[in-house]
Amino acid sequence: MNEKLMGFLLRSEIGKIAEEKRKLYQFIVDEEDQLAARADTADQFLQLLATHSPYELASYHFNLPSEKVFLLMNKIEAELNERIQARYKKVKWIDYTNHSKQTNFGDHKKYVFLFVN
Repeated sequence: MNEKLMGFLLRSEIGKIAEEKRKLYQFIVDEEDQLAARADTADQFLQLLATHSPYELASYHFNLPSEKVFLLMNKIEAELNERIQARYKKVKWIDYTNHSKQTNFGDHKKYVFLFVN
């Protein structure tokens, strides 16, 4: 799968889910990203997740039981994955680089794609 396309589709679908779901999802993902930035190794990241659980922080922040936060996050991720997979099957990503007038900028090449959804 095209990693950039999947990232684009994920961001697009996050913007479409209900505000409450989006806030919870974004809160947990942001907390996980902050922990990942602090970690030097995968083991250290796992240790940080265990000691500074984004789910526990979300539980306090949103005043919800931890179990509910965990279940909601699983449902949100499943919903996003389902939506992304459905869109990925329909999307067309067409390379128009060779049809563009200027594709070279010094040492860098400009790529042009047409995204049809």
